[in-house]
Amino acid sequence: MATVALIGTLDTKGTEYAWLADQVRGHGAQVLLIDVGTSSAAEADVTPAQVAEAAGHDLTQLRDAGDRGAAMDVMAEGAAVVLLRLFQEGKVDGALALGGSGGSSVASRAMRALPVGVPKLLVSTMAAGDVAPYVGESDVTMMYSVVDVAGINSVSAHVFGNAAAAIAAMATEEEARRHRPETEHKPLVGLSMFGLTTPAVDEARAELTDLGYEALVFHATGAGGRAMEKLATDGRLAGVLDLTTTELADDLVGGVLSAGPHRLEAAGAAGIPQVVSLGALDMVNFGPRELVPDRFDDRTFVVHNPTVTLMRTTPEENTTLGERIGAKLAAATGPTAVVLPLGGLSGIDTDGQPFHDPQADAALFDALRGALAGSAVEVVESEQNINDPGFGREAARRLHALITAQG
Repeated sequence: MATVALIGTLDTKGTEYAWLADQVRGHGAQVLLIDVGTSSAAEADVTPAQVAEAAGHDLTQLRDAGDRGAAMDVMAEGAAVVLLRLFQEGKVDGALALGGSGGSSVASRAMRALPVGVPKLLVSTMAAGDVAPYVGESDVTMMYSVVDVAGINSVSAHVFGNAAAAIAAMATEEEARRHRPETEHKPLVGLSMFGLTTPAVDEARAELTDLGYEALVFHATGAGGRAMEKLATDGRLAGVLDLTTTELADDLVGGVLSAGPHRLEAAGAAGIPQVVSLGALDMVNFGPRELVPDRFDDRTFVVHNPTVTLMRTTPEENTTLGERIGAKLAAATGPTAVVLPLGGLSGIDTDGQPFHDPQADAALFDALRGALAGSAVEVVESEQNINDPGFGREAARRLHALITAQG
Protein backbone atom coordinates (compact mmCIF):
# COMPACT_ATOMS: atom_id res chain seq x y z
CA MET A 1 0.00 0.00 0.00
CA ALA A 2 1.27 3.49 -0.88
CA THR A 3 2.18 5.93 1.88
CA VAL A 4 1.59 9.69 1.72
CA ALA A 5 3.54 12.05 3.95
CA LEU A 6 1.42 14.92 5.27
CA ILE A 7 3.58 17.91 6.20
CA GLY A 8 1.92 20.49 8.39
CA THR A 9 1.86 22.69 11.47
CA LEU A 10 -0.39 20.57 13.64
CA ASP A 11 -0.42 23.19 16.40
CA THR A 12 -2.48 25.52 14.19
CA LYS A 13 -3.88 23.16 11.52
CA GLY A 14 -4.50 19.99 13.52
CA THR A 15 -8.21 19.77 12.70
CA GLU A 16 -7.64 20.24 8.99
CA TYR A 17 -4.85 17.66 8.88
CA ALA A 18 -6.87 15.08 10.83
CA TRP A 19 -9.66 15.48 8.27
CA LEU A 20 -7.17 15.32 5.40
CA ALA A 21 -5.55 12.15 6.74
CA ASP A 22 -8.94 10.44 6.85
CA GLN A 23 -9.57 11.45 3.24
CA VAL A 24 -6.23 10.05 2.05
CA ARG A 25 -6.84 6.79 3.90
CA GLY A 26 -10.29 6.61 2.35
CA HIS A 27 -8.64 6.57 -1.07
CA GLY A 28 -6.54 3.55 -0.17
CA ALA A 29 -3.24 5.07 0.95
CA GLN A 30 -1.51 5.11 4.31
CA VAL A 31 -0.59 8.35 6.03
CA LEU A 32 2.63 9.44 7.71
CA LEU A 33 2.31 12.73 9.63
CA ILE A 34 5.29 15.09 9.82
CA ASP A 35 4.60 17.88 12.32
CA VAL A 36 6.53 21.07 11.55
CA GLY A 37 4.81 23.20 14.19
CA THR A 38 6.92 24.37 17.11
CA SER A 39 4.38 23.96 19.91
CA SER A 40 2.27 21.02 18.84
CA ALA A 41 1.10 18.39 21.28
CA ALA A 42 -0.75 16.42 18.61
CA GLU A 43 0.27 12.89 17.77
CA ALA A 44 2.53 12.63 14.76
CA ASP A 45 4.79 10.02 13.22
CA VAL A 46 7.58 12.61 13.13
CA THR A 47 7.42 15.14 15.97
CA PRO A 48 8.56 18.77 15.89
CA ALA A 49 11.47 17.85 18.17
CA GLN A 50 12.63 15.23 15.67
CA VAL A 51 12.28 17.69 12.79
CA ALA A 52 14.33 20.31 14.61
CA GLU A 53 16.94 17.72 15.57
CA ALA A 54 17.30 16.71 11.91
CA ALA A 55 18.36 20.30 11.24
CA GLY A 56 20.81 20.26 14.14
CA HIS A 57 18.70 22.29 16.57
CA ASP A 58 16.98 21.80 19.92
CA LEU A 59 13.25 22.51 19.76
CA THR A 60 13.04 23.96 23.28
CA GLN A 61 15.84 26.44 22.62
CA LEU A 62 14.31 27.28 19.26
CA ARG A 63 10.94 27.96 20.88
CA ASP A 64 12.43 29.99 23.71
CA ALA A 65 14.31 32.23 21.27
CA GLY A 66 10.97 33.61 20.09
CA ASP A 67 12.09 34.21 16.50
CA ARG A 68 9.30 32.82 14.34
CA GLY A 69 11.13 33.38 11.07
CA ALA A 70 14.24 31.59 12.25
CA ALA A 71 12.14 28.75 13.69
CA MET A 72 10.32 28.24 10.39
CA ASP A 73 13.62 28.16 8.53
CA VAL A 74 14.92 25.46 10.87
CA MET A 75 11.74 23.40 10.58
CA ALA A 76 11.86 23.66 6.78
CA GLU A 77 15.46 22.46 6.75
CA GLY A 78 14.70 19.60 9.13
CA ALA A 79 11.58 18.56 7.25
CA ALA A 80 13.60 18.33 4.03
CA VAL A 81 16.13 16.04 5.71
CA VAL A 82 13.41 13.86 7.26
CA LEU A 83 11.30 13.57 4.11
CA LEU A 84 14.21 12.63 1.88
CA ARG A 85 15.41 10.04 4.37
CA LEU A 86 11.95 8.48 4.61
CA PHE A 87 11.74 8.30 0.83
CA GLN A 88 15.18 6.71 0.55
CA GLU A 89 14.13 4.12 3.15
CA GLY A 90 11.09 3.26 1.02
CA LYS A 91 8.62 4.58 3.60
CA VAL A 92 7.08 7.43 1.57
CA ASP A 93 5.62 7.46 -1.96
CA GLY A 94 4.35 11.03 -2.12
CA ALA A 95 3.85 14.21 -0.10
CA LEU A 96 0.87 16.51 0.52
CA ALA A 97 0.53 19.74 2.46
CA LEU A 98 -1.96 22.54 3.12
CA GLY A 99 -0.81 26.02 3.97
CA GLY A 100 -0.72 29.77 3.78
CA SER A 101 2.50 31.58 3.00
CA GLY A 102 4.39 30.24 6.03
CA GLY A 103 3.20 26.66 5.86
CA SER A 104 3.69 26.60 2.09
CA SER A 105 7.26 27.82 2.50
CA VAL A 106 8.13 25.07 4.96
CA ALA A 107 6.35 22.26 3.12
CA SER A 108 7.60 23.20 -0.34
CA ARG A 109 11.20 23.29 0.84
CA ALA A 110 10.79 19.76 2.16
CA MET A 111 9.12 18.61 -1.05
CA ARG A 112 11.88 20.04 -3.21
CA ALA A 113 14.33 17.68 -1.49
CA LEU A 114 12.59 14.73 -3.13
CA PRO A 115 13.80 13.54 -6.54
CA VAL A 116 12.02 14.73 -9.65
CA GLY A 117 9.06 12.48 -10.40
CA VAL A 118 8.11 11.65 -6.82
CA PRO A 119 4.57 13.07 -6.28
CA LYS A 120 4.48 16.41 -4.46
CA LEU A 121 1.19 18.30 -4.04
CA LEU A 122 0.85 21.60 -2.19
CA VAL A 123 -2.58 23.15 -1.60
CA SER A 124 -1.84 26.78 -0.91
CA THR A 125 -3.39 30.20 -0.57
CA MET A 126 -0.36 31.42 -2.55
CA ALA A 127 -0.93 29.28 -5.64
CA ALA A 128 -2.74 32.02 -7.59
CA GLY A 129 0.32 34.29 -7.57
CA ASP A 130 4.04 33.91 -8.20
CA VAL A 131 4.76 30.28 -7.32
CA ALA A 132 8.47 30.32 -8.22
CA PRO A 133 9.61 30.53 -4.57
CA TYR A 134 7.66 27.36 -3.80
CA VAL A 135 8.23 25.28 -6.93
CA GLY A 136 11.84 26.25 -7.58
CA GLU A 137 13.59 23.76 -9.85
CA SER A 138 11.41 20.86 -8.77
CA ASP A 139 8.08 19.41 -9.94
CA VAL A 140 5.94 20.50 -6.99
CA THR A 141 2.30 20.62 -8.08
CA MET A 142 0.41 23.56 -6.57
CA MET A 143 -3.35 23.80 -6.16
CA TYR A 144 -5.06 27.04 -5.16
CA SER A 145 -6.98 26.54 -1.93
CA VAL A 146 -9.64 29.16 -2.94
CA VAL A 147 -10.51 29.68 0.74
CA ASP A 148 -8.01 29.91 3.57
CA VAL A 149 -6.86 26.81 5.41
CA ALA A 150 -9.08 27.59 8.36
CA GLY A 151 -11.51 24.81 9.15
CA ILE A 152 -13.38 22.43 6.90
CA ASN A 153 -16.36 23.90 5.05
CA SER A 154 -18.25 23.04 1.88
CA VAL A 155 -15.65 24.72 -0.36
CA SER A 156 -12.48 23.58 1.41
CA ALA A 157 -13.84 20.03 1.72
CA HIS A 158 -14.27 19.90 -2.05
CA VAL A 159 -10.84 21.37 -2.85
CA PHE A 160 -8.90 19.51 -0.15
CA GLY A 161 -10.80 16.32 -0.97
CA ASN A 162 -9.70 16.58 -4.58
CA ALA A 163 -6.11 16.98 -3.39
CA ALA A 164 -6.38 13.88 -1.18
CA ALA A 165 -7.75 11.83 -4.07
CA ALA A 166 -5.04 13.11 -6.40
CA ILE A 167 -2.08 12.42 -4.11
CA ALA A 168 -3.40 8.98 -3.17
CA ALA A 169 -3.59 8.04 -6.86
CA MET A 170 -0.15 9.50 -7.64
CA ALA A 171 1.46 7.81 -4.63
CA THR A 172 -0.13 4.49 -5.57
CA GLU A 173 1.42 4.74 -9.02
CA GLU A 174 4.78 5.72 -7.51
CA GLU A 175 4.67 2.74 -5.14
CA ALA A 176 3.86 0.39 -8.03
CA ARG A 177 6.66 1.89 -10.13
CA ARG A 178 9.11 1.36 -7.31
CA HIS A 179 8.36 -2.37 -7.29
CA ARG A 180 8.46 -2.94 -11.03
CA PRO A 181 11.53 -4.68 -12.43
CA GLU A 182 14.10 -2.17 -13.55
CA THR A 183 14.30 -1.80 -17.30
CA GLU A 184 17.29 -0.77 -19.33
CA HIS A 185 17.17 2.84 -20.43
CA LYS A 186 19.46 5.00 -22.45
CA PRO A 187 21.85 7.25 -20.53
CA LEU A 188 20.43 10.73 -20.02
CA VAL A 189 22.13 13.90 -21.22
CA GLY A 190 20.94 17.41 -20.34
CA LEU A 191 21.06 20.20 -22.92
CA SER A 192 20.34 23.90 -22.43
CA MET A 193 18.49 25.77 -25.18
CA PHE A 194 17.12 29.19 -26.01
CA GLY A 195 15.08 30.30 -29.00
CA LEU A 196 18.18 31.92 -30.48
CA THR A 197 20.35 28.81 -30.04
CA THR A 198 17.75 26.32 -31.25
CA PRO A 199 19.56 25.22 -34.47
CA ALA A 200 22.68 24.26 -32.52
CA VAL A 201 20.76 22.38 -29.84
CA ASP A 202 18.51 20.58 -32.34
CA GLU A 203 21.59 19.38 -34.20
CA ALA A 204 23.27 18.28 -30.97
CA ARG A 205 20.14 16.51 -29.78
CA ALA A 206 19.88 14.54 -33.02
CA GLU A 207 23.55 13.55 -32.81
CA LEU A 208 23.25 12.45 -29.19
CA THR A 209 20.20 10.38 -30.04
CA ASP A 210 22.15 8.65 -32.81
CA LEU A 211 24.97 7.99 -30.35
CA GLY A 212 22.58 6.15 -28.02
CA TYR A 213 21.59 8.79 -25.48
CA GLU A 214 18.24 10.15 -24.35
CA ALA A 215 18.50 13.92 -24.69
CA LEU A 216 16.64 16.13 -22.22
CA VAL A 217 16.34 19.73 -23.40
CA PHE A 218 15.90 22.51 -20.82
CA HIS A 219 14.75 26.01 -21.74
CA ALA A 220 17.28 28.44 -20.26
CA THR A 221 14.71 30.61 -18.50
CA GLY A 222 16.12 30.42 -14.98
CA ALA A 223 13.91 27.57 -13.84
CA GLY A 224 15.17 25.50 -16.78
CA GLY A 225 18.80 25.85 -15.82
CA ARG A 226 18.04 25.03 -12.19
CA ALA A 227 16.00 21.98 -13.21
CA MET A 228 18.83 20.61 -15.35
CA GLU A 229 21.30 21.12 -12.54
CA LYS A 230 19.03 19.45 -9.99
CA LEU A 231 19.01 16.33 -12.17
CA ALA A 232 22.80 16.52 -12.29
CA THR A 233 22.97 16.85 -8.51
CA ASP A 234 20.57 13.92 -8.13
CA GLY A 235 22.89 11.75 -10.24
CA ARG A 236 20.38 11.32 -13.04
CA LEU A 237 22.56 12.60 -15.89
CA ALA A 238 25.44 10.87 -17.67
CA GLY A 239 26.57 14.16 -19.15
CA VAL A 240 25.67 17.80 -19.70
CA LEU A 241 25.86 19.70 -23.00
CA ASP A 242 25.46 23.23 -21.70
CA LEU A 243 25.37 25.12 -24.98
CA THR A 244 23.19 27.99 -23.69
CA THR A 245 24.56 29.72 -20.61
CA THR A 246 22.59 32.96 -21.04
CA GLU A 247 21.12 32.75 -17.53
CA LEU A 248 24.50 33.85 -16.18
CA ALA A 249 24.15 37.19 -18.00
CA ASP A 250 20.78 37.79 -16.35
CA ASP A 251 22.26 36.96 -12.96
CA LEU A 252 25.10 39.44 -13.50
CA VAL A 253 23.14 42.34 -14.98
CA GLY A 254 19.75 41.93 -13.34
CA GLY A 255 17.62 40.35 -16.06
CA VAL A 256 14.48 38.35 -15.44
CA LEU A 257 15.80 34.88 -16.34
CA SER A 258 18.52 34.36 -13.77
CA ALA A 259 19.12 30.83 -12.49
CA GLY A 260 20.96 32.22 -9.48
CA PRO A 261 24.65 32.65 -8.69
CA HIS A 262 25.41 28.92 -8.62
CA ARG A 263 24.42 28.19 -12.19
CA LEU A 264 27.07 26.12 -14.05
CA GLU A 265 28.37 24.48 -10.90
CA ALA A 266 26.28 21.31 -10.40
CA ALA A 267 27.75 19.06 -13.10
CA GLY A 268 31.28 20.04 -12.12
CA ALA A 269 30.63 19.39 -8.43
CA ALA A 270 29.11 15.98 -9.24
CA GLY A 271 32.02 14.99 -11.50
CA ILE A 272 29.71 14.63 -14.51
CA PRO A 273 31.30 15.09 -17.96
CA GLN A 274 30.29 18.41 -19.45
CA VAL A 275 30.79 20.38 -22.61
CA VAL A 276 29.95 24.05 -22.22
CA SER A 277 29.49 26.86 -24.71
CA LEU A 278 28.49 30.51 -24.53
CA GLY A 279 25.09 30.49 -26.19
CA ALA A 280 23.05 33.71 -25.91
CA LEU A 281 25.54 35.44 -23.60
CA ASP A 282 25.20 38.35 -26.00
CA MET A 283 21.89 39.17 -24.32
CA VAL A 284 20.14 39.98 -21.06
CA ASN A 285 16.42 39.26 -20.86
CA PHE A 286 13.72 41.62 -19.67
CA GLY A 287 9.94 41.73 -19.90
CA PRO A 288 8.00 44.25 -22.04
CA ARG A 289 10.15 47.11 -23.33
CA GLU A 290 8.41 49.70 -21.17
CA LEU A 291 9.40 47.76 -18.04
CA VAL A 292 13.14 47.76 -18.75
CA PRO A 293 14.86 49.89 -16.05
CA ASP A 294 15.61 53.45 -17.15
CA ARG A 295 19.32 53.07 -16.38
CA PHE A 296 19.65 50.95 -19.52
CA ASP A 297 18.09 53.48 -21.92
CA ASP A 298 21.32 53.97 -23.88
CA ARG A 299 21.74 50.25 -24.62
CA THR A 300 20.96 48.21 -27.76
CA PHE A 301 17.62 46.36 -27.60
CA VAL A 302 15.68 43.84 -29.64
CA VAL A 303 11.99 43.39 -28.87
CA HIS A 304 11.79 39.63 -29.27
CA ASN A 305 8.01 39.59 -28.71
CA PRO A 306 5.53 41.73 -26.70
CA THR A 307 6.61 40.12 -23.41
CA VAL A 308 10.36 39.63 -23.99
CA THR A 309 12.94 42.35 -24.61
CA LEU A 310 16.59 41.48 -25.24
CA MET A 311 19.47 43.81 -24.32
CA ARG A 312 22.97 43.45 -25.76
CA THR A 313 25.73 42.74 -23.25
CA THR A 314 28.73 45.09 -23.14
CA PRO A 315 32.47 44.31 -23.30
CA GLU A 316 32.74 45.09 -19.58
CA GLU A 317 29.91 42.73 -18.68
CA ASN A 318 31.35 40.02 -20.92
CA THR A 319 34.74 40.32 -19.28
CA THR A 320 33.13 39.60 -15.92
CA LEU A 321 31.11 36.74 -17.41
CA GLY A 322 34.22 35.18 -18.88
CA GLU A 323 35.99 35.35 -15.54
CA ARG A 324 33.03 33.87 -13.68
CA ILE A 325 32.53 31.04 -16.15
CA GLY A 326 36.23 30.24 -16.12
CA ALA A 327 36.29 30.04 -12.33
CA LYS A 328 33.28 27.72 -12.26
CA LEU A 329 34.66 25.38 -14.92
CA ALA A 330 38.17 25.33 -13.45
CA ALA A 331 36.64 24.06 -10.19
CA ALA A 332 34.90 21.09 -11.89
CA THR A 333 35.84 17.64 -10.62
CA GLY A 334 34.82 15.85 -13.81
CA PRO A 335 36.03 16.03 -17.42
CA THR A 336 35.14 19.43 -18.86
CA ALA A 337 35.51 21.16 -22.20
CA VAL A 338 34.40 24.61 -23.35
CA VAL A 339 33.73 25.44 -27.00
CA LEU A 340 34.10 29.06 -28.08
CA PRO A 341 31.87 30.08 -31.04
CA LEU A 342 34.12 32.82 -32.41
CA GLY A 343 31.59 33.59 -35.15
CA GLY A 344 28.89 34.67 -32.71
CA LEU A 345 26.89 33.67 -29.66
CA SER A 346 23.34 33.56 -31.03
CA GLY A 347 21.17 33.88 -34.11
CA ILE A 348 21.28 37.68 -33.87
CA ASP A 349 25.01 37.91 -33.17
CA THR A 350 26.16 37.59 -36.76
CA ASP A 351 27.23 40.06 -39.44
CA GLY A 352 24.29 42.32 -40.27
CA GLN A 353 22.25 41.33 -37.20
CA PRO A 354 21.44 43.77 -34.37
CA PHE A 355 23.61 42.15 -31.70
CA HIS A 356 26.72 41.70 -33.87
CA ASP A 357 29.49 43.13 -31.69
CA PRO A 358 32.91 41.51 -32.22
CA GLN A 359 34.50 43.68 -29.52
CA ALA A 360 32.03 42.51 -26.86
CA ASP A 361 32.42 38.89 -27.92
CA ALA A 362 36.22 39.17 -27.90
CA ALA A 363 36.11 40.46 -24.32
CA LEU A 364 34.21 37.32 -23.31
CA PHE A 365 36.58 34.98 -25.12
CA ASP A 366 39.73 36.67 -23.80
CA ALA A 367 38.52 36.70 -20.20
CA LEU A 368 37.54 33.03 -20.38
CA ARG A 369 40.86 32.01 -21.91
CA GLY A 370 42.69 33.86 -19.15
CA ALA A 371 40.58 32.36 -16.37
CA LEU A 372 41.18 28.82 -17.67
CA ALA A 373 44.91 29.17 -18.28
CA GLY A 374 46.69 26.35 -16.51
CA SER A 375 43.48 24.47 -15.70
CA ALA A 376 42.50 20.97 -16.83
CA VAL A 377 39.60 22.33 -18.87
CA GLU A 378 39.93 21.75 -22.62
CA VAL A 379 39.35 24.95 -24.60
CA VAL A 380 38.15 24.39 -28.17
CA GLU A 381 37.86 27.32 -30.55
CA SER A 382 35.57 27.32 -33.56
CA GLU A 383 35.35 30.01 -36.20
CA GLN A 384 31.64 29.30 -36.55
CA ASN A 385 28.59 31.02 -35.16
CA ILE A 386 26.99 28.78 -32.55
CA ASN A 387 24.08 28.06 -34.91
CA ASP A 388 26.18 27.22 -37.98
CA PRO A 389 25.81 23.66 -39.30
CA GLY A 390 28.23 21.32 -37.60
CA PHE A 391 28.77 23.27 -34.37
CA GLY A 392 26.15 21.43 -32.34
CA ARG A 393 27.09 18.06 -33.82
CA GLU A 394 30.77 18.46 -32.96
CA ALA A 395 29.93 19.59 -29.42
CA ALA A 396 27.79 16.47 -28.97
CA ARG A 397 30.57 14.22 -30.23
CA ARG A 398 33.02 15.85 -27.87
CA LEU A 399 30.70 15.18 -24.94
CA HIS A 400 30.34 11.57 -26.05
CA ALA A 401 34.12 11.25 -26.07
CA LEU A 402 34.34 12.60 -22.50
CA ILE A 403 31.63 10.24 -21.26
CA THR A 404 33.23 7.25 -22.99
CA ALA A 405 36.68 8.08 -21.63
CA GLN A 406 35.32 8.34 -18.10
CA GLY A 407 33.90 4.85 -18.45
